[in-house]
Amino acid sequence: MRRPSESGPSSRMVIPKLTECHVHLDKCHTISRMGAVGGDLSAAIAAQTKDRETWTADDIRMRANRGLSELIDAGCQAVRTHVDWGDFSSEAPSKAWAVLTELAQEYRGQVSLQVAPLIGADILAQPEAADTIGRLIAASGDTLGGFVLNQRERLAGIQNAFRVAEKYGLALDFHVDEGLDDGLDGLTMIAETAAKTGFQGPVLCGHACSLTNLSGDPLNKQLDLLFRSGVTVVTLPATNLYLQGRTAGTPEHRGLTRVRELRAAGVPVAVGTDNVQDAFCPLGRHDPRQALAQAALAAHLDPPFGDYLPMITTIAAKAIGQTPTYVDGAETGDLLLFDAASTSDLIAGMERPQVLADVLQGEAL
Repeated sequence: MRRPSESGPSSRMVIPKLTECHVHLDKCHTISRMGAVGGDLSAAIAAQTKDRETWTADDIRMRANRGLSELIDAGCQAVRTHVDWGDFSSEAPSKAWAVLTELAQEYRGQVSLQVAPLIGADILAQPEAADTIGRLIAASGDTLGGFVLNQRERLAGIQNAFRVAEKYGLALDFHVDEGLDDGLDGLTMIAETAAKTGFQGPVLCGHACSLTNLSGDPLNKQLDLLFRSGVTVVTLPATNLYLQGRTAGTPEHRGLTRVRELRAAGVPVAVGTDNVQDAFCPLGRHDPRQALAQAALAAHLDPPFGDYLPMITTIAAKAIGQTPTYVDGAETGDLLLFDAASTSDLIAGMERPQVLADVLQGEAL
């Protein structure tokens, strides 16, 4: 990042193109047809599952196109979307999987779109099913995704995920411990398996909400394990603020993972948008800057805000297996130009960034 000059409001800033490492383009922009929604994670899953019964290929494509347009306008060079896999009890991919993998090809040249299946750990716990799914994913994608909460067979599912990812050369991406109940241990299992196997592909862990329950020595031990394992954690403030800590009144817990403590321990932390205008989060738009602004407020990430831009650029890129872009030595087509006098302006701004190469070409003309 280049710091602004002292010339006042006309100052401009240059940063790498953004990376969005966690969205759900199959679900986005469905809230307007759901009626009243609200509640915790289980309620959101139930509402979205009911809406999914109405999905057609054209409907999915229309909504995903809208989401991708928002991401491109936001300045993203790479995006990873999660897609529900079948009916969570099937080895067969869903209708949405077919649509999103097609869109990944259609958008080549505009944005690199990775499609990661969202598969329950109980399904991955079945060795033959895990192998079948891994083979299917390898044919059209590069990431195996799992949902790990409190399933009885979660350890077997995690271990099979690592085995299959190694076999087929896949990255790993887990929704894990998306709750505030004591005793959730999926993150520990993933980190221990990563450390034990020496798996070299990137491992991304989303949510990790229950980490906030730990403090003192137990927290320090967990942070050390995560650091040694090499995993990256992505915090997803919008969805976690909306769903976690539900009570009859005002929530008492924010539901975010321990962002500050993870960073202090040397664990890579990214920020993701997650759900947009669906049962899991009824508001928002696809924009990593908005997600970072939410994370800064919710996790008390104090200025200078330039310290946190890697969470939506270089750290996020590494988390999904992309080569990170740095300003020095980068191609101008890989950089964004903002009319911003400070990083506060940059993160909070609503204006569409410009690709630096386009600006320079226009000035040359």
